[in-house]
Amino acid sequence: MTNAAVGTELPALSVRLRRDDLVRYAGASLDFNPIHWNEKTAKAVGLPDVIAHGMLTMAVASRIVAEWVGDPGAIVEYGCRFGRPVVVPNDDEGALVEVTAKVTKDFEDGTVKVNINASFEGKSVLTGAFARVRVS
Repeated sequence: MTNAAVGTELPALSVRLRRDDLVRYAGASLDFNPIHWNEKTAKAVGLPDVIAHGMLTMAVASRIVAEWVGDPGAIVEYGCRFGRPVVVPNDDEGALVEVTAKVTKDFEDGTVKVNINASFEGKSVLTGAFARVRVS
């Protein structure tokens, strides 16, 4: 990390999520809800197709801060709300999640607040996403 001043924009991050990523995440998280792997079930509950796990999307978005600060342990707080799902088609392309972030506040305790935006197909998928990061 080179600059943690308010207004600093972090290097953008683009991550492709494919169906095999959802399977691996389901195994790691033990979240085997069929809306994350079965098209018929996903559509039966009103979804357009299989969707990524919200927590996987949240984890992907946190990477922008972890890579910028150089130490995932420097993230002392992280939060968001899930705004809309990331639909993952059954093809080689998958879904592209694009993440941007900006330092918005400097605290006296050596941490900064970073606001995070994760989007899919040009629409935000996380609401109020932020991280508080130890920078000194």
